Amino acid sequence: MVKRWNDADVNLDILEDQTIAVIGYGIQGRAQANNLKDSGLDVVVGLRNGGKSWTLAKNDGQSVMEIQEAAKKADIIHILVPDMEQAYLYKKEISQHVTENKAVCFSHGAAIHWKWIEPPKNVDVIMVAPKGPGQRVRELYKEGFGTPSLIAVFQDYTKTALDRVLALSKGIGSTRPGVLETTFKEEVETDWFGEQVDLCGGAHSLVMKAFETLVEAGYQPEVAYFECLHELKLIVDLIQKYGITGMYNRVSETARYGGLTRGPQVIDESVKEKMKRVLQDIQSGEFADEWVSRYQKDGKNAFNIFMDQIENHQVEQVGKDMRKMMWPDLDLT
Repeated sequence: MVKRWNDADVNLDILEDQTIAVIGYGIQGRAQANNLKDSGLDVVVGLRNGGKSWTLAKNDGQSVMEIQEAAKKADIIHILVPDMEQAYLYKKEISQHVTENKAVCFSHGAAIHWKWIEPPKNVDVIMVAPKGPGQRVRELYKEGFGTPSLIAVFQDYTKTALDRVLALSKGIGSTRPGVLETTFKEEVETDWFGEQVDLCGGAHSLVMKAFETLVEAGYQPEVAYFECLHELKLIVDLIQKYGITGMYNRVSETARYGGLTRGPQVIDESVKEKMKRVLQDIQSGEFADEWVSRYQKDGKNAFNIFMDQIENHQVEQVGKDMRKMMWPDLDLT
């Protein structure tokens, strides 16, 4: 049975005299840094001077300094830059300041699990991974609640690593709904699997193929857009809040019967076999090697060919007009 902690199970005392350096100020970094600061913890933000994030963090009231200075000052170095930037940044600006009894913290297990980063043996290596985007991590905290997190200890040199990561999770608000224990290996493999076959890759592919089926059968693209993409959020919201059975209990009887009988015909055992192959690629390290190789070659342009294909698809072209109709004042770029 998974181990779980709630707010009453955790206190912040262990972090009372410790400085937390949040390295990076993207969507997740900004949210966590501000939540930790508002929880009364000693936070510094490590950034490259002169960038937009530097000004943004300053305006948020953060103590901002160069990355090396922040890493040197910190007892806990919380690395929240993108996965593909972590190894280079760690080697160049952080590693020399990872000294005895410090902790190196992540919100994703990839760099440690795949050994892109190998901290020394005389520090703690921990992870707190909120299960939601940074904007929501911040919003829920400000509402007095929080985003659930997974926590893990990879290396416990000080014998206080678990207490440290639990306190960090409380600081960002995650113990309010609850935190669950995992491992770096489990977190990265399940996270990548979900992104690829379900949450991102699977969802976008399912929507596009369903849209194409209706349009190729002669239905209006705008109507197909509503049925295959727009209404998906309504169903996902029901599933998230009430579960799959609860969703079916809240849709029409026709939708219930059609979904229960035809859904398994579309997403059948052959699809599950393909999912297993994707998981095997992740578990073996094949996907990680492919991703690193592509990123080293193309950098952030590694996505372009795939993004262009989606951008030029009819569902996106129709969708732009539909979204302007529904949200005329919203920046949809």
